[in-house]
Parts: sequence; structure tokens; C-alpha cells
Amino acid sequence: MSRRIGAIEAKLPVDIQEAPSAFPKEQLESWYREMLFIRHFEEKCNLAYRQGKIGGYMHTYIGMEALATGWLHSIRKGHDYVITAYRDHAHALLLGTDPVAVMAELMGRKTGTAGGKGCSMHIFDPERGFYGGWGIV
Repeated sequence: MSRRIGAIEAKLPVDIQEAPSAFPKEQLESWYREMLFIRHFEEKCNLAYRQGKIGGYMHTYIGMEALATGWLHSIRKGHDYVITAYRDHAHALLLGTDPVAVMAELMGRKTGTAGGKGCSMHIFDPERGFYGGWGIV
């Protein structure tokens, strides 16, 4: 089974018809597609970083996609606020921040979520209750 997510075709590696779960098959597939979208976005970030298009530091969410997907679906959107550590791309994307604006922020462009001043560690989207990543240093 496969579905398109923008330019990405998400192919499920298994058929989830018999998986024991409290969630319907469609919900599980939706979460899986979100995880694939985050992975694809972060891989593009790594490529842009290696090409010198992203300056400073960059901390991706590769390998932790399920964590953000799970806990962000447990909050009350429009009521709860989200503040993360410095790995914050996935959270912004899952809350509905425009991926183009997130990438623009990573590249230091004025069209980014924080006007190009936050870069990788400080994505910002208060309209969606996301108040960015805050570094520990």
C-alpha cells in the first residue's frame, strides 16, 4: 500500500490489517506517513547542511520520529503550548508549520519562521502553540 504526501510516496513495509492495536488501521498509517515525512525532511536538511546551505549547527530528529509523532498527538492543539530542546524541526512540522518556512529558517532566510535568525535550534510558530527550541548551552 502506498500514498502520496506532497512529493513523497509513503510505502508501508507491512500490511497493518492484523496488527493488534487500540487504534484503527487508518490512524496507524497516518502516523507512519508523518514519521516518513519527518525522516524525508530531515534527510533533505542533512543534504543542505553538507552543501553549505545551512550554517551553524544543525540537530536532526532522525531516529526519533516516532517520539515526536506520538507525544504531539497526545496534546490538545490550540490549548497546550510546545517548547522543545534544540531538536525542534519535527515538532514544528507535526504542529502544521509550513515546511518551506522551516527550511527557510534553517537557511537563515527572512521568510523563515523566526525571520532567519533562529536557524536550526529555534524554529518558532506561536500561531500553532510552538514556542521553539531552546538550547541548553
